[in-house]
Amino acid sequence: MPNAPSRSKRIGQYLTNLALMTVIGAARLLPYAARVRFIGWLTSRVIAPLAGFDKRIRNNLAHTLPDMDPAEVDRLVKGVPDNMGRALIETYSGAPFVKIAQQAKVTGPGLEVLAKAREDGRPVIIVTAHFGNYDAARASLIHHGFEIGGFYRPLDNPYVNKHYTKAITAIGEPLFTQSRKGMANMVRHLKSGGVVAIVADRHAVGGEIMPFFGKPAATSLVTAELALRFNAPLLPVYGMRTPDGLHFEIVTQDPIPHSDPETMTREITERLEALVRDHMDQWFWIHRRWKV
Repeated sequence: MPNAPSRSKRIGQYLTNLALMTVIGAARLLPYAARVRFIGWLTSRVIAPLAGFDKRIRNNLAHTLPDMDPAEVDRLVKGVPDNMGRALIETYSGAPFVKIAQQAKVTGPGLEVLAKAREDGRPVIIVTAHFGNYDAARASLIHHGFEIGGFYRPLDNPYVNKHYTKAITAIGEPLFTQSRKGMANMVRHLKSGGVVAIVADRHAVGGEIMPFFGKPAATSLVTAELALRFNAPLLPVYGMRTPDGLHFEIVTQDPIPHSDPETMTREITERLEALVRDHMDQWFWIHRRWKV
Protein backbone atom coordinates (compact mmCIF):
# COMPACT_ATOMS: atom_id res chain seq x y z
CA MET A 1 0.00 0.00 0.00
CA PRO A 2 1.23 3.56 -0.67
CA ASN A 3 2.51 5.50 2.28
CA ALA A 4 -0.01 7.79 3.95
CA PRO A 5 0.66 11.50 3.36
CA SER A 6 2.44 13.34 6.13
CA ARG A 7 0.51 15.56 8.49
CA SER A 8 2.06 18.67 6.97
CA LYS A 9 1.05 17.54 3.47
CA ARG A 10 -2.51 16.87 4.61
CA ILE A 11 -2.69 20.32 6.16
CA GLY A 12 -1.39 21.88 2.95
CA GLN A 13 -3.95 19.95 0.90
CA TYR A 14 -6.72 21.01 3.26
CA LEU A 15 -5.75 24.68 3.07
CA THR A 16 -5.46 24.52 -0.73
CA ASN A 17 -8.94 23.05 -0.89
CA LEU A 18 -10.27 25.68 1.51
CA ALA A 19 -8.88 28.50 -0.62
CA LEU A 20 -10.21 26.94 -3.83
CA MET A 21 -13.69 26.40 -2.45
CA THR A 22 -13.78 29.93 -1.05
CA VAL A 23 -13.02 31.36 -4.49
CA ILE A 24 -15.45 29.03 -6.28
CA GLY A 25 -18.18 29.67 -3.72
CA ALA A 26 -17.79 33.45 -4.03
CA ALA A 27 -17.73 33.27 -7.84
CA ARG A 28 -20.92 31.24 -7.96
CA LEU A 29 -22.76 34.18 -6.39
CA LEU A 30 -22.19 36.05 -9.65
CA PRO A 31 -24.29 35.61 -12.80
CA TYR A 32 -22.88 32.88 -15.02
CA ALA A 33 -21.14 35.03 -17.66
CA ALA A 34 -19.65 37.32 -15.03
CA ARG A 35 -18.31 34.44 -12.94
CA VAL A 36 -16.63 32.81 -15.95
CA ARG A 37 -14.95 36.08 -16.95
CA PHE A 38 -13.96 36.83 -13.35
CA ILE A 39 -12.36 33.46 -12.64
CA GLY A 40 -10.56 33.63 -15.97
CA TRP A 41 -9.16 37.04 -15.03
CA LEU A 42 -8.30 35.96 -11.48
CA THR A 43 -6.47 32.84 -12.66
CA SER A 44 -4.56 34.79 -15.29
CA ARG A 45 -3.60 37.86 -13.26
CA VAL A 46 -3.31 36.53 -9.69
CA ILE A 47 -3.19 32.75 -9.36
CA ALA A 48 -0.89 31.99 -12.32
CA PRO A 49 1.94 34.27 -11.14
CA LEU A 50 1.65 32.99 -7.56
CA ALA A 51 1.60 29.34 -8.65
CA GLY A 52 4.41 29.74 -11.17
CA PHE A 53 2.21 28.92 -14.15
CA ASP A 54 3.49 31.93 -16.07
CA LYS A 55 7.08 30.74 -15.75
CA ARG A 56 6.15 27.20 -16.82
CA ILE A 57 4.31 28.51 -19.89
CA ARG A 58 7.32 30.61 -20.88
CA ASN A 59 9.65 27.66 -20.40
CA ASN A 60 7.46 25.34 -22.51
CA LEU A 61 7.19 27.91 -25.29
CA ALA A 62 10.94 28.59 -25.21
CA HIS A 63 11.56 24.84 -25.45
CA THR A 64 9.24 24.19 -28.37
CA LEU A 65 8.94 27.53 -30.17
CA PRO A 66 12.11 29.50 -29.37
CA ASP A 67 11.55 31.97 -32.22
CA MET A 68 8.08 33.04 -31.11
CA ASP A 69 7.47 36.79 -31.00
CA PRO A 70 7.87 37.97 -27.37
CA ALA A 71 4.56 39.82 -27.64
CA GLU A 72 2.83 36.56 -28.52
CA VAL A 73 4.54 34.84 -25.59
CA ASP A 74 3.21 37.57 -23.28
CA ARG A 75 -0.28 37.12 -24.73
CA LEU A 76 -0.21 33.39 -24.10
CA VAL A 77 1.13 33.83 -20.57
CA LYS A 78 -2.14 35.66 -19.85
CA GLY A 79 -4.46 33.81 -22.23
CA VAL A 80 -3.65 30.22 -21.27
CA PRO A 81 -4.44 30.62 -17.54
CA ASP A 82 -7.54 32.65 -18.45
CA ASN A 83 -8.89 29.69 -20.42
CA MET A 84 -7.94 27.29 -17.64
CA GLY A 85 -9.76 29.36 -15.03
CA ARG A 86 -12.84 29.58 -17.21
CA ALA A 87 -12.82 25.82 -17.74
CA LEU A 88 -12.60 25.22 -14.00
CA ILE A 89 -15.51 27.43 -12.98
CA GLU A 90 -17.58 26.18 -15.92
CA THR A 91 -17.22 22.62 -14.68
CA TYR A 92 -18.34 23.74 -11.22
CA SER A 93 -21.30 25.70 -12.59
CA GLY A 94 -23.51 22.72 -13.35
CA ALA A 95 -26.73 23.46 -15.23
CA PRO A 96 -25.78 26.86 -16.75
CA PHE A 97 -22.62 25.39 -18.23
CA VAL A 98 -24.38 22.28 -19.49
CA LYS A 99 -26.99 24.49 -21.18
CA ILE A 100 -24.24 26.44 -22.98
CA ALA A 101 -22.58 23.18 -24.06
CA GLN A 102 -25.86 21.82 -25.36
CA GLN A 103 -26.18 24.87 -27.62
CA ALA A 104 -22.75 24.31 -29.17
CA LYS A 105 -22.44 23.67 -32.88
CA VAL A 106 -21.00 20.23 -33.61
CA THR A 107 -18.74 20.22 -36.66
CA GLY A 108 -17.19 17.27 -38.45
CA PRO A 109 -18.40 13.67 -38.80
CA GLY A 110 -18.62 12.82 -35.10
CA LEU A 111 -22.38 12.55 -34.68
CA GLU A 112 -22.65 10.32 -37.75
CA VAL A 113 -19.77 8.12 -36.56
CA LEU A 114 -21.36 7.69 -33.14
CA ALA A 115 -24.79 6.97 -34.60
CA LYS A 116 -23.43 4.37 -37.03
CA ALA A 117 -21.42 2.65 -34.28
CA ARG A 118 -24.49 2.52 -32.05
CA GLU A 119 -26.52 1.03 -34.92
CA ASP A 120 -23.84 -1.60 -35.47
CA GLY A 121 -23.38 -2.33 -31.76
CA ARG A 122 -19.74 -1.20 -31.87
CA PRO A 123 -17.99 0.73 -29.09
CA VAL A 124 -16.28 4.08 -29.75
CA ILE A 125 -13.12 5.52 -28.22
CA ILE A 126 -13.16 9.31 -28.11
CA VAL A 127 -9.71 10.85 -27.68
CA THR A 128 -9.52 14.44 -26.48
CA ALA A 129 -7.10 16.84 -24.80
CA HIS A 130 -6.72 19.63 -22.26
CA PHE A 131 -7.90 22.10 -24.87
CA GLY A 132 -10.73 24.61 -24.50
CA ASN A 133 -13.03 22.69 -22.19
CA TYR A 134 -13.29 18.95 -22.83
CA ASP A 135 -16.32 18.68 -20.54
CA ALA A 136 -18.20 20.90 -23.00
CA ALA A 137 -17.72 18.22 -25.64
CA ARG A 138 -18.91 15.49 -23.28
CA ALA A 139 -22.01 17.47 -22.26
CA SER A 140 -22.81 18.27 -25.89
CA LEU A 141 -22.59 14.67 -27.11
CA ILE A 142 -24.70 13.48 -24.18
CA HIS A 143 -27.32 16.06 -25.19
CA HIS A 144 -27.32 14.58 -28.70
CA GLY A 145 -28.36 11.25 -27.25
CA PHE A 146 -25.08 9.41 -26.71
CA GLU A 147 -24.01 7.87 -23.39
CA ILE A 148 -20.42 9.07 -23.06
CA GLY A 149 -18.39 7.37 -20.36
CA GLY A 150 -15.49 9.43 -19.08
CA PHE A 151 -12.13 8.01 -18.01
CA TYR A 152 -10.18 10.19 -15.55
CA ARG A 153 -7.34 10.10 -13.08
CA PRO A 154 -8.34 11.09 -9.52
CA LEU A 155 -6.69 14.29 -8.33
CA ASP A 156 -3.78 14.01 -5.90
CA ASN A 157 -5.52 16.26 -3.36
CA PRO A 158 -8.26 14.08 -1.83
CA TYR A 159 -10.22 17.09 -0.52
CA VAL A 160 -10.36 18.67 -3.97
CA ASN A 161 -10.95 15.33 -5.68
CA LYS A 162 -14.11 14.72 -3.66
CA HIS A 163 -16.00 17.76 -4.94
CA TYR A 164 -14.33 17.70 -8.37
CA THR A 165 -15.62 14.17 -8.90
CA LYS A 166 -19.07 15.31 -7.83
CA ALA A 167 -18.93 18.22 -10.32
CA ILE A 168 -17.92 16.13 -13.33
CA THR A 169 -20.39 13.40 -12.39
CA ALA A 170 -23.18 15.99 -12.49
CA ILE A 171 -22.31 16.67 -16.15
CA GLY A 172 -22.80 13.03 -17.10
CA GLU A 173 -22.18 9.41 -16.22
CA PRO A 174 -20.70 6.82 -16.22
CA LEU A 175 -17.21 7.79 -15.08
CA PHE A 176 -14.29 5.39 -14.77
CA THR A 177 -11.32 6.15 -12.55
CA GLN A 178 -7.74 5.25 -13.40
CA SER A 179 -7.68 2.23 -11.10
CA ARG A 180 -8.02 -1.54 -11.39
CA LYS A 181 -11.75 -1.37 -10.66
CA GLY A 182 -12.23 1.60 -12.98
CA MET A 183 -10.43 -0.15 -15.83
CA ALA A 184 -12.51 -3.29 -15.35
CA ASN A 185 -15.73 -1.27 -15.44
CA MET A 186 -14.56 0.59 -18.55
CA VAL A 187 -13.78 -2.68 -20.34
CA ARG A 188 -17.27 -4.00 -19.54
CA HIS A 189 -18.73 -0.74 -20.87
CA LEU A 190 -16.80 -1.09 -24.13
CA LYS A 191 -17.71 -4.76 -24.54
CA SER A 192 -21.37 -3.75 -24.32
CA GLY A 193 -20.89 -1.29 -27.21
CA GLY A 194 -20.42 1.82 -25.07
CA VAL A 195 -18.52 5.03 -25.73
CA VAL A 196 -15.54 6.15 -23.63
CA ALA A 197 -13.81 9.54 -23.76
CA ILE A 198 -10.16 9.71 -22.71
CA VAL A 199 -7.97 12.80 -22.25
CA ALA A 200 -4.61 11.75 -23.66
CA ASP A 201 -2.22 14.68 -24.02
CA ARG A 202 -0.14 14.60 -20.84
CA HIS A 203 3.26 13.08 -20.16
CA ALA A 204 2.83 9.29 -20.01
CA VAL A 205 5.28 7.38 -17.84
CA GLY A 206 6.62 4.56 -19.99
CA GLY A 207 4.84 5.93 -23.05
CA GLU A 208 6.06 5.93 -26.64
CA ILE A 209 8.50 8.75 -27.43
CA MET A 210 7.23 10.80 -30.33
CA PRO A 211 7.46 14.46 -31.34
CA PHE A 212 4.99 17.08 -30.15
CA PHE A 213 5.81 20.58 -31.37
CA GLY A 214 9.07 19.16 -32.67
CA LYS A 215 10.33 17.90 -29.31
CA PRO A 216 10.28 14.33 -27.96
CA ALA A 217 7.43 13.62 -25.58
CA ALA A 218 6.37 10.40 -23.84
CA THR A 219 2.93 9.67 -25.24
CA SER A 220 0.30 7.14 -24.17
CA LEU A 221 -0.75 4.50 -26.69
CA VAL A 222 -3.80 3.48 -24.64
CA THR A 223 -6.51 5.02 -26.83
CA ALA A 224 -5.16 3.36 -29.97
CA GLU A 225 -4.64 0.04 -28.20
CA LEU A 226 -8.23 0.07 -26.94
CA ALA A 227 -9.58 0.98 -30.37
CA LEU A 228 -7.75 -1.96 -31.92
CA ARG A 229 -8.63 -4.38 -29.12
CA PHE A 230 -12.36 -3.65 -29.34
CA ASN A 231 -12.55 -2.86 -33.08
CA ALA A 232 -13.79 0.62 -32.15
CA PRO A 233 -13.64 3.82 -34.17
CA LEU A 234 -11.03 6.15 -32.65
CA LEU A 235 -12.63 9.59 -32.81
CA PRO A 236 -10.78 12.82 -31.92
CA VAL A 237 -13.18 15.34 -30.33
CA TYR A 238 -12.41 18.77 -28.83
CA GLY A 239 -14.47 21.38 -26.98
CA MET A 240 -13.09 24.54 -28.63
CA ARG A 241 -13.89 27.89 -27.05
CA THR A 242 -15.37 30.50 -29.39
CA PRO A 243 -14.05 34.09 -29.54
CA ASP A 244 -16.61 35.41 -27.03
CA GLY A 245 -14.96 33.21 -24.35
CA LEU A 246 -18.27 31.75 -23.18
CA HIS A 247 -19.52 29.44 -25.91
CA PHE A 248 -18.09 26.44 -27.73
CA GLU A 249 -17.75 24.65 -31.01
CA ILE A 250 -17.49 20.89 -30.67
CA VAL A 251 -14.83 19.88 -33.19
CA THR A 252 -15.04 16.26 -34.29
CA GLN A 253 -12.46 14.98 -36.73
CA ASP A 254 -12.41 11.99 -39.05
CA PRO A 255 -11.72 8.79 -37.14
CA ILE A 256 -8.08 7.70 -36.97
CA PRO A 257 -7.56 4.84 -39.44
CA HIS A 258 -6.74 1.53 -37.76
CA SER A 259 -3.17 0.33 -38.29
CA ASP A 260 -0.88 -0.11 -35.28
CA PRO A 261 -0.83 1.78 -31.94
CA GLU A 262 2.28 3.82 -32.72
CA THR A 263 1.10 5.01 -36.14
CA MET A 264 -2.39 5.83 -34.85
CA THR A 265 -1.08 7.70 -31.82
CA ARG A 266 1.34 9.67 -33.97
CA GLU A 267 -1.58 10.83 -36.12
CA ILE A 268 -3.57 11.83 -33.03
CA THR A 269 -0.60 13.87 -31.82
CA GLU A 270 -0.04 15.52 -35.19
CA ARG A 271 -3.69 16.48 -35.51
CA LEU A 272 -3.75 17.90 -31.99
CA GLU A 273 -0.63 19.96 -32.68
CA ALA A 274 -2.24 21.42 -35.82
CA LEU A 275 -5.34 22.37 -33.83
CA VAL A 276 -3.29 23.92 -31.01
CA ARG A 277 -1.21 25.95 -33.46
CA ASP A 278 -4.43 27.55 -34.69
CA HIS A 279 -5.65 28.25 -31.12
CA MET A 280 -2.52 28.50 -28.99
CA ASP A 281 -4.20 30.00 -25.92
CA GLN A 282 -6.65 27.10 -25.56
CA TRP A 283 -4.16 24.32 -24.80
CA PHE A 284 -2.94 23.90 -21.23
CA TRP A 285 0.69 24.96 -21.70
CA ILE A 286 1.32 24.59 -17.96
CA HIS A 287 1.67 20.81 -18.35
CA ARG A 288 5.11 19.28 -17.99
CA ARG A 289 4.64 17.59 -21.34
CA TRP A 290 8.30 17.30 -22.33
CA LYS A 291 10.21 15.33 -19.69
CA VAL A 292 12.51 13.31 -21.95
